[in-house]
Amino acid sequence: MISLLSRTMLILSLALTLSVPQVMANSEGTVIEEKPSELAMAADLVLVRPTLFVASILGSGLWLVSLPFSLAGGNAMQAGETLVAKPIKGTFVRCLGCKHSGYKKSVKRVKEAEE
Repeated sequence: MISLLSRTMLILSLALTLSVPQVMANSEGTVIEEKPSELAMAADLVLVRPTLFVASILGSGLWLVSLPFSLAGGNAMQAGETLVAKPIKGTFVRCLGCKHSGYKKSVKRVKEAEE
């Protein structure tokens, strides 16, 4: 029974991990123009991306466990956004070494928007 539950959770996590970035791809219309250094790219590849990937999987599990309570409270979408979508977006919808999520091909100046 436990192995069946583990397999189901793994399949669900992988399905969410692979499908959500395509749905969220540049959903806000934000564009990034950053020029990260080689060290930032290497650190992102080795440290940050694996950590965010694990956070995505753990967040998917936590969201699934909290789903009955968040449905009762009326904030299932907000919980899904926080626990699942944000880590996945940080993992897959961000250029290597960049600090902001978004695709680089349709880039605006982020600094101007922040000021």
